Amino acid sequence: MTDSAILAERAALEQEVAGRTLCDELAATADSFGELPAYSDRDGTGGPWQTITWAQTREMALDLAAGLIAAGLQPGERVAMMLPNRVEHVLADYATVHAGGVPVTFYATLAPDQISYQAQDCDVRIAVLDGADQLARWGPALAAMPSLARVVVRDAAACPDGDRRFVSWADFLAAGAEQRAADPGPLASRIAMITPESPATLLYTSGTTGNPKGVVISHASIEYELQATVFAGNFMPHVRWVSYLPLAHIAERMFSLYAAVKFANHTYFCHDASTQLIGTVGEVQPTAFFGVPRVWEKIQAGIRSLMSLEQDEAKRRAAAEAMATGLEYVRASQFGSAADEELTARFAAAEEALLKPVRSLLGLGQAEVVFSAAAPLPPEVGAFFAGLGLRILDVYGMTETTGAFTANTMQAFRLGTVGRALPGVELRLADDGEILTRGPLNTVGYLNLAEQTAALIDADGWLHTGDIGTLDADGFLSVVDRKKELIITAGGENVAPAAVENLLVEHPLIGQALAFGDRRPYVVALLTLDSEVAPGWAAARGISAGSLAELAAHPDVLAEVTAAVAEANRRLARVQQVKSWRLLPVEWTAESGELTPTLKLKRRVVHEKYADAIDTLYVGSAS
Repeated sequence: MTDSAILAERAALEQEVAGRTLCDELAATADSFGELPAYSDRDGTGGPWQTITWAQTREMALDLAAGLIAAGLQPGERVAMMLPNRVEHVLADYATVHAGGVPVTFYATLAPDQISYQAQDCDVRIAVLDGADQLARWGPALAAMPSLARVVVRDAAACPDGDRRFVSWADFLAAGAEQRAADPGPLASRIAMITPESPATLLYTSGTTGNPKGVVISHASIEYELQATVFAGNFMPHVRWVSYLPLAHIAERMFSLYAAVKFANHTYFCHDASTQLIGTVGEVQPTAFFGVPRVWEKIQAGIRSLMSLEQDEAKRRAAAEAMATGLEYVRASQFGSAADEELTARFAAAEEALLKPVRSLLGLGQAEVVFSAAAPLPPEVGAFFAGLGLRILDVYGMTETTGAFTANTMQAFRLGTVGRALPGVELRLADDGEILTRGPLNTVGYLNLAEQTAALIDADGWLHTGDIGTLDADGFLSVVDRKKELIITAGGENVAPAAVENLLVEHPLIGQALAFGDRRPYVVALLTLDSEVAPGWAAARGISAGSLAELAAHPDVLAEVTAAVAEANRRLARVQQVKSWRLLPVEWTAESGELTPTLKLKRRVVHEKYADAIDTLYVGSAS
C-alpha cells in the first residue's frame, strides 16, 4: 500500500473516533446495552458466578469516581491498583478515569522495593489493594510516601483499624455513592475536562532489561486501536471472554477493559491462571480467547502427552490423519490461496469426527477467534493448533504502541508471521532490520524519562521497537528476535536465540529453554522440564520420582532430552546448533524471577543466576 493510501486510511479512522473518550464509550454502552451482562466474578473455584450488567458497571464506577474526588484526587494524579483480575479491579480503573485520574496497575509479583520504585516514580496518591499480602508488599512504599493519602482495601478483614489512611472497599463505595447523590457537580465537571489526548492509563514495562519504564497511553490511541481492529475484522460485539493475564499487561487491558466496554462484551474473571485457567475456560466456553505463547505451548504439551498415552493404534492413526487434514486446510486458507472443494469436504468430516470435539474439551469449541501476542508464536505451535482446525491469529505490538500494530486476521493471515500493519499504521524496517512504526498508536513517551523517550521515538516520529524482523512481498511481518538479544558468537556469526529455543521446546518434556553463546565459540542451552507433562511421561514409562529434580537426573529422562536436542540440531544451521546443554532441576516462574508476569524470559536474570552453570558448558573450549 502506498504512503498516501495509508495516510488516507488513517484520516478516515481518526474521523470515526474524533472527540471520543473511554467515558463516552461506557456511557454509550450503558445506554444501549445496559441490561446485558458485563462482568462475572466469584470467590473460590466452585461458587456461583456473580454478574453485574453494563448499567450497574457504570453506576458503581461513577460512585467510586465521586469517592476518589472527595478523597482529594486531582486531575492527572495517579491511582495504583494491585488486585487479581476481578470486578473491583476494573471498577476502580473505570472510576479513576472518570475522576480525571490516571490508573496504574502494578504487577502482583512485584517485590516491596520494586513497588516503592514505581509508586514514587509516578507519585501515587491513592492505592486500591486486594488484601493482607498486598498491604505487606506496599509497607515500605506507604512508609516512604506521606503523599499517598488513601488506601482502599478490598478485603475488609485485612483493612487496618484505627488509621484514617485506610478504608474498606465497601465503605469507600458507599461513601462515594452518598457523595455523588448529594452533589453530582464535581464529578460532572471532571468528566467534562477529559479529552482524547488525556492519559487513560500509565503502564510500566515488565523490566526485562532494567528498571521498568512508565508508558503513557492516551484515550485517543486506545480509541484508534479499537477502531482499526474493527476495520481489520478481528473484534466482534458481545463476545464471551475469560480474563486471566495481569491487567498491568496492555493486551489483557485492551480486551478486558477497553474492547469490553466498546463492544459490550461479557467477561469472566479467573483469579489464578496457574491453577484455575483450564477449568474456567472449560466452564465458560469463551467465544474469543487470547493466550501468550507460553500458554499455547502448555496446552500443546498437555494434548501431546494425552495423545501419547493412547494405546489403540487405529485411534492414533485416525487422530494423526484428522490433524494432517486440519493443517492442510488452514494452510490452504492462508492469504492468497483458498481450499478446493475436495479439501473442504475432507476438513468438514475431520471437524465433525475429531477436531471440534477436541477443541470443545479444551474449552475452545465455541471460540470464533483466538489470538496470541506478547512474543512471536513459535511456528510449530501455530501449525499444531492449525492441525486442530484452530487459526491462532498472531499479533504484534508493545505497551509503547497501545498493543498490537500488526495483526493476522480471519480474512488475511499467514502462519509463522505476526500479520500486516493495522489500517493507517506505517511500518518499515531499518537498515539493520529493526522494526519501526509510526502512527496514532504510538505513546507520547515515557514518564519522567526524556532521554529514553528520544531513543524510543526519533525526530521523524518513528518508534524503534528493538525487534529485528523481515517483511514478505505481501506485507506480512515476521519477528526474528530482540535486537539486543541476538547472539554474536566469537566467530562473528549472528544467531537468533528464539530460533534455537523454539525447536528445543517442541519436545513435550522440555518446558523452557535458553540459548546462550554471545562472544563464545558455540551455542549452549539451559533447559527445564515441563512440570505438568514430565510426571505423566515418567509414569507411563514406569519411572518413579518424587520431584522434578529427581526426574531431571533420571537416565531415561536425560536420554530423551538428548534425543530432543539432537532432533533440534538436525533442523538448525551448524552455527545455530547446541553443542552442550544442561537440564536444570527446577522450572522457571515469575515468582522465582526468571519470567516476567506475562511469562516472557528474563534473559539477564537467567544469565546471572546460572552463570556458573553456563561456564561449565564451555569447559575445555577456547573461549
